[in-house]
Amino acid sequence: MSRLIVVSNRTPGKGPAAGGLAIALRKTLAEREGFWFGWSGRLVDQPDREARFEDIDGLSVAQIDLTRDDHHDYYAGFSNSILWPSFHLRLDLATIEAHWYEGYRRVNVQFARALLPLLKPDDVIWVHDYHLMPLASELRNLGARNRIGFYLHIPFPTSDALYAIPHHNDLMRDLSRYDLVGMQAKRDVAAFTEFADHQSPSSLSGNPLKSVDFSRTEVDSFPIGSDPDAFARLSVSPAATKMVKRMERVLREQKLILGVDRLDYSKGLPQRVEAYEKLLANNSRFRRQVHMLQVAPPSRDTIKEYQETSDALDAMCGRVMGRFAEPDWQPLTYVKRAYGQPSLAGLYRLAKVALVTPLRDGMNLVAHEYVGSQNPADPGVLVLSRFAGAAEIFDGAIEVNPFDTDETAEALRIALDMPLDERIDRWTRLMHAAREHNVDAWAARFLERLAPATTAGSGTRDILYLASVA
Repeated sequence: MSRLIVVSNRTPGKGPAAGGLAIALRKTLAEREGFWFGWSGRLVDQPDREARFEDIDGLSVAQIDLTRDDHHDYYAGFSNSILWPSFHLRLDLATIEAHWYEGYRRVNVQFARALLPLLKPDDVIWVHDYHLMPLASELRNLGARNRIGFYLHIPFPTSDALYAIPHHNDLMRDLSRYDLVGMQAKRDVAAFTEFADHQSPSSLSGNPLKSVDFSRTEVDSFPIGSDPDAFARLSVSPAATKMVKRMERVLREQKLILGVDRLDYSKGLPQRVEAYEKLLANNSRFRRQVHMLQVAPPSRDTIKEYQETSDALDAMCGRVMGRFAEPDWQPLTYVKRAYGQPSLAGLYRLAKVALVTPLRDGMNLVAHEYVGSQNPADPGVLVLSRFAGAAEIFDGAIEVNPFDTDETAEALRIALDMPLDERIDRWTRLMHAAREHNVDAWAARFLERLAPATTAGSGTRDILYLASVA
């Protein structure tokens, strides 16, 4: 079997994996020969050209360092101040600085130059996420003929949003250098197909834009999941049970409504709290009967737009507390820190309703984790944004438009009043989908398509672009 080389912006650290990407890939890589390659997390004045290897919890990890300026331009700048808001259709939050793109390409060149000497001819390379879209181009420019796949963990933008991104044609040409491009949802493949079919409009600079040839790149959706059965076991573990007992002492007979998200403007957190406020305003019988817990650890808090989201959420939570709190009852708890998986699994299992209502999301693994953690005899209800990729596979959820806080408030009422037989029926369908799209199946499907037995190691690139993927 060919070696698998996983490439991502950051390499995994020591201890339990915290992010969805690390959790998803550690097991896959541990079962195959190969290594993980990426940035070490260190900022230095003069990075070494060669990567250094380290054993991290049994994984072989190759790491490089970055300069502070390059990291800022590549990560905080082009990746997270231009690509992230644009791909999430928040062009109003995009900040465009021309020199950021130069830093973005410079870091991708640095990745390619450090990775190339480590490769064997039949290695299969799996590149992850929007930070590294140009990596295949840079590797192929250096002579790499390996099978290279790319997986996008965030939504793919509409054509109009894509056109607003500086150098978007170069980025799309970069994607055409991959053998396989995977996305979270069918809607993302449809957006990609629209661009591929119509290409870019004329440039005002007067320089005609060359069309991008996708004829040798396959594009398809590969819905990512978690490990629902592992969460089922984790939700009754001693650590999870301890969390449940602590919360039950506080809640008493109140029903828990739970949200777990990074503190990010794409998650729709102020709108979610506003919907909860409307639930309490419109249904006085729920006061003292429900409690909302929002877990939202800070994310990229050096970026202005994230600070503004934090301030807006603080204000919204304060408003709800001031309007509805009593000396012996508070309607919500807002926690700005992360919890380990066992504690989260306990909270998932205890929650009667999970509010997973991003304004736009690639998949949303919280939805998967919540489903896996439920008590089959008394499951909770998933209220899910139709703009999350998970909505394509979770037909047992109550689907909402998160921009319509009246609709979300009504969905909360329905979820809280839902009879047991309907909750069990919905959860059964959700659990079936979560198992079908579990993380092992996701990785196996992608890698089987990227490196089928008949072509692995051949270096050929004759797969056709699937323009009609639905």
